[in-house]
Amino acid sequence: MRAALIYYVAASLDGYIARPDGRVDWLKPIEEAGDDHGYQAFYDSIDGLLMGRVTYETVLAFGGDWPYPGKPCTVLTRGDLPQAASDVRICHDTPTQAIEQMTAAGCKRIWLVGGGSLAGTCYSAGLLDELVVSFIPHLLGAGILMFATGLERRLQLREQRSFPTGVVQLHYQLLPEAELP
Repeated sequence: MRAALIYYVAASLDGYIARPDGRVDWLKPIEEAGDDHGYQAFYDSIDGLLMGRVTYETVLAFGGDWPYPGKPCTVLTRGDLPQAASDVRICHDTPTQAIEQMTAAGCKRIWLVGGGSLAGTCYSAGLLDELVVSFIPHLLGAGILMFATGLERRLQLREQRSFPTGVVQLHYQLLPEAELP
């Protein structure tokens, strides 16, 4: 059985995960509020991470220690990138190949970290199982969309949470295509 792939992401109320230039500075007031909005519980529930080159380079640009300790991370890229930590694997696999390898290594729940392009690719390939979106009370008007591809899919709400910061978190299960009308 393949590991579950969960897209856990913060988005503006109008569906953007970053400004057009990739900056996420608009998240700073929420981060500074002191509430982790369930992040640590989510992080504890996953066994590995999958990310693309642009997200990886963005994380590296923040500087400091690798922010995802103790979890294997596969970075999909066609180029050469520095290895940020011993549990980071840089490869030219397809998302399917990467998930198969992570499943074989014992991962049961994989976090798809950031990146509307990779999220769209995984969605189109039928790999995405869950979507957890923390909607931030902010309108960007333009930027990088949560999914870089047009899509239609029914979702089943599993959980909803609201926080004093105005963040609303929705946790969905993607329904099989057979369940579409």
